[in-house]
Amino acid sequence: MYDFCVIGGGIVGLSTAMTLLNQHPKSKVLIVEKEKEWASHQTGHNSGVIHSGIYYKPGSYKARFAREGSKAMVEFCQKHDIQHEICGKVIVATSPEELPLLENLYDRGLQNGINVQKINDSSQLKVFEPHVEGLAAIRVLEAGIVNYKQVAETFAKIIANHGGDLRLQTKVMNINHGANGIEIETSKGTFHTRFLINCAGLQSDRMARLEQVKTGIKIVPFRGEYYELKPEKRSLVKNLIYPVPNPNFPFLGVHFTRMIDGSVEAGPNAVLSLKREGYTKSDIDLKDLAEVLTYPGFWKIASKYWKNGLEEMIRSFSKKAFVKGLQKLVPEITEKDIEPAPAGVRAQALKADGTLVDDFHIIYGQNTVHVCNAPSPAATASLQIGKAIVNGLQLEQNRKAN
Repeated sequence: MYDFCVIGGGIVGLSTAMTLLNQHPKSKVLIVEKEKEWASHQTGHNSGVIHSGIYYKPGSYKARFAREGSKAMVEFCQKHDIQHEICGKVIVATSPEELPLLENLYDRGLQNGINVQKINDSSQLKVFEPHVEGLAAIRVLEAGIVNYKQVAETFAKIIANHGGDLRLQTKVMNINHGANGIEIETSKGTFHTRFLINCAGLQSDRMARLEQVKTGIKIVPFRGEYYELKPEKRSLVKNLIYPVPNPNFPFLGVHFTRMIDGSVEAGPNAVLSLKREGYTKSDIDLKDLAEVLTYPGFWKIASKYWKNGLEEMIRSFSKKAFVKGLQKLVPEITEKDIEPAPAGVRAQALKADGTLVDDFHIIYGQNTVHVCNAPSPAATASLQIGKAIVNGLQLEQNRKAN
């Protein structure tokens, strides 16, 4: 009998298991992951940005967790000799229509307690990014880069060193409640636990359904497709270059990210993935696709954002169109300067009325916790999310006891 079982070996699940062992050092903790290695999906395909929290609504979980989490992540990397860098980023307005949006973003950064600086013209901008063209910009000093897969693997080593039971290639098939706690049927046998924490990411709503928990959401997968600059063109980007986000569209738009290994990614666009864990255009799962196409919320959001969605689809199939988007920030970029890079898939929680779940969505059941939406900046905030889950579990038990 385990005291705690965590489903999902991404960065949030591993952080939660690590926090459980830190706060309950004598407890028996099990973490199960269906893949053959840790951080195989969202964490392992992450752009590697340490986010500051500038985009998020003041007072939201995202804003608070990103601000606190970025500091905690830097401290963790320093302690465990994980290569990282606080390099800063610029958010660039390229048209007059974006200037008031940029001003609003600057104000939001101040409200969120972030160190931001105004860049008032193109000449000032070129001091930080010589090849970027823009009317004005914001410089976010606290943004950085790291390899989150390396962070997650370090979490796993710490869990193992503290007596945690880590099981890879262990797929959860069913969840039952009984007199002896919670029974978890897996591809590698049955386990029993007192408490269950679902951090299954792209499969989180399905794990909740196994326990017959009504989440009110469905995970809809969006594939983010990237290119990368050829080595001889990496000098066009010094650090992180972002556009002003469209307030009417839930994705940030294509941008440039210098990775911790020195490579430079360009992207992503955002298109519906035809498979929850589908990283190429040819990846199709009929069950996954049917779930999306029969979900009322998908058609409601599709009707709202169809123009944006069409633009994203065009960029997906046209390198020329993709480059045109990049040239708004760096006009020198040509089709010859970039080559395809691995894609990622984002688990986007969607309500039946077509509303995107923008913040973290955590549901407490009978001795269970279901993390049903942990979008970006979840990797940045993973240490804080893990603490919040564990603290919330304790508060929930105290509430029931009283």
